[in-house]
Amino acid sequence: MNSDLNNMKKKKHLQPKIAAENSHLPQTNIAGQPPEGVMQRLQEYQSQLEKQIEVLQQAQIALALSRDYYVDLYEHSPISYLSVTADELIAECNQKALKLFGMERKRLINSRLSQLIAHQDKDRWHRLFSSFQKTAEDELEQKDLEFDLSMIREDGIEIAVHFQCIQLNKSNTPLILRMALTDITARKLIENALRQQEEFFRFMAENSEDFIAVLDLEGRRLYNNRSYAKLFGDIENLEGTDSFADIHPDDRERVKKAFKETIKSGIGQRSEFRFLLADGAIRYIESSGGLVKNSKSEPSFVVVVSHDITERKRIEDEIQKLAFFDQLTQLPNRRLFNDRMLQTMAASKRSSRFGAVIFLDLDNFKPINDEYGHAVGDLLLIEVANRLKSCVREVDTVSRFGGDEFVVMLNELHADKNKSTIQAEIVAEKVRITLAQPYILKINQDKELAIVIEHACTASIGVTLFIDHKISQDSILKAADLAMYQSKVAGGNSISFNDLN
Repeated sequence: MNSDLNNMKKKKHLQPKIAAENSHLPQTNIAGQPPEGVMQRLQEYQSQLEKQIEVLQQAQIALALSRDYYVDLYEHSPISYLSVTADELIAECNQKALKLFGMERKRLINSRLSQLIAHQDKDRWHRLFSSFQKTAEDELEQKDLEFDLSMIREDGIEIAVHFQCIQLNKSNTPLILRMALTDITARKLIENALRQQEEFFRFMAENSEDFIAVLDLEGRRLYNNRSYAKLFGDIENLEGTDSFADIHPDDRERVKKAFKETIKSGIGQRSEFRFLLADGAIRYIESSGGLVKNSKSEPSFVVVVSHDITERKRIEDEIQKLAFFDQLTQLPNRRLFNDRMLQTMAASKRSSRFGAVIFLDLDNFKPINDEYGHAVGDLLLIEVANRLKSCVREVDTVSRFGGDEFVVMLNELHADKNKSTIQAEIVAEKVRITLAQPYILKINQDKELAIVIEHACTASIGVTLFIDHKISQDSILKAADLAMYQSKVAGGNSISFNDLN
């Protein structure tokens, strides 16, 4: 009874409240039907509600599509992705990451990243990760970092991996690292091979006896190996200097031209030139350059390999002298004379000018050899050579044929024969007078005073003129020799002519 009474009181108490809450609803009339116009408002409410439901459904579809797109993009990305927690646990990974480590998802998820890092890089990883954690405690902002680590796959193969990390550190959110991983094993192998190759060639360059230089396209020095210290001493200050500045001025433009041609054609040029050193010394250099192009096939720099040929040049000069010069007087020998005579005869043909050969033999040479020995005789021959050179022009040739026989060849005389004969006679007379002067010969002896010898020695001289190639070289020399013999028979110290034309 009491419970019913209480229920009645509660219902009576709630009636005003219910009435107030339902005051916004359309009221019905006595017949139980909504008042006029209420139906129209209900229909409007229903239409708006249906539109809101449609918008909500479209948003749900877009959200689902976006999520599917994100999953596809993340899962099937060509880049390996990992998410690592503050406890260093792998929380998320995509298919590429599974393939990178050769592991199943259930084995990779919730494992520690350090377990996949090679032994030699574990300490470095722990230092990096600690720096992430410390940053997380100090700053509430995003951090990113890139580094390389060696890692171990499930099958035990070591790989090189490049990390790109973004540290997400937001308020009230645990630290998490988003990682993009790229397998750079192949690149590392290439880099190591290139490094080894570079070290090999650097070793070869630094220990080579040759001079190896790298020049920019203007000829400025980028690199010089240690061999250059033989030429310039300290090579530390060579970088950036002009490589052409040390080349002998007479050779500089020719070398520059070869350098530019190498850059233009891409074909290495070989050249010989002289280095002019700071102390005035000259070194002969043989050089070969090669153009190096960049990845776009554009000229990048020039590598020049050179070696010192000064000693070789000296030996070549010695061989040249032995082959073509008389060792005692340093005059051209018979072989070089014959070569120059051919050139003179060719020039005579072009210019129609005469040339002349003066053949001479000393008249009083044998007695000095017999009395004082060959050493004194040699001194006399050297003095004769010097006197003969003083009697002719630089374009003429003075030669020693052997013993006390000398031959002088006069070039480019007159086109008129008589005038040429007079010119040759003037030179021959000058030679006769000069050689007839007394010879003062000084002989140095060990631990004794020098001995001075005065000797008179004249010459028998024969002269022959020639022009063009009408007469052979041997015939010309024989004619001059015969004329000399005529002077000898006549008592010496005289000049005879033999006309072949």
